[in-house]
Amino acid sequence: MSDALRTEIKQAIVRSLRLPIQPEEIGDTTELFGPEGLGLDSIDVLELVLELERSLGVTISDENTGATVLRTVDSIAAFVQTHRKAG
Repeated sequence: MSDALRTEIKQAIVRSLRLPIQPEEIGDTTELFGPEGLGLDSIDVLELVLELERSLGVTISDENTGATVLRTVDSIAAFVQTHRKAG
């Protein structure tokens, strides 16, 4: 996975959720949800999914996929690499 893609994902997370941190403060394996990570909640999921669709060209079509994909920056990056729409 490229560092550029991880950086792009971190920027999308901070931008879409208006987080009071810098993108580089998010670790590649930091849990996005729950008290041990960024502490995102179910409302944040919708904002993040919309931002990933808009800025990275991927579609997260259902809740089960989202639960798997939206765990960490690395899990999002792996999904983007295999599902990014051409063009």
